Amino acid sequence: MAYPDDLLSEQEHVVVHSHPHFKMLIFPTLALLVTLGAGTWLAVLAKDASSPWNSVGLIAIGVVALVLVVWLFLAPLVRWRTTHFIVTTDRLIAREGVLKRTGIDIPMGRINSVQFEHGLLDRVFGCGTLIIESASDEPLRFEDIPHVEKVHTVIYREVNDNPYDDYRPGAQQTTPLPPQGGRPPRGERHR
Repeated sequence: MAYPDDLLSEQEHVVVHSHPHFKMLIFPTLALLVTLGAGTWLAVLAKDASSPWNSVGLIAIGVVALVLVVWLFLAPLVRWRTTHFIVTTDRLIAREGVLKRTGIDIPMGRINSVQFEHGLLDRVFGCGTLIIESASDEPLRFEDIPHVEKVHTVIYREVNDNPYDDYRPGAQQTTPLPPQGGRPPRGERHR
């Protein structure tokens, strides 16, 4: 799902738009499977009870299973789906929440440094934590960013906005780099 274009300024374009990595949904999915398995097993046991208690048992098992599925699976799924991490040509945007929506926008010019970190498990899944230092007091941490190293590089390039950067999507570097310190290279100096 693309970020709504009507919320962007005139010359602003989305560079990266992602949700947290799917590893955020591993434990909720396991909880769903365990709940469904236990509910099915208990329903088979409750079916063998005497006449009024089998219906009461099935209803109680169904209600408890429904509450557990909503609490342990659907709530994290909705939280994952409504969490957005967006990098545009002008700013970094983070949004999350359904009933209580929170968000932060950081202009690219205010970003001082960009760091990433990922442990062994994050490296296996291809995600990590992005740490943004801006004009705020404390660095902002964005957890479970997919392809964190690529996002790190994209933000770094957007912040620096270097026309002589070595990265050109789909093209090779053809423009020579400017001389260091504003002086021509040694062989081209005039005396």
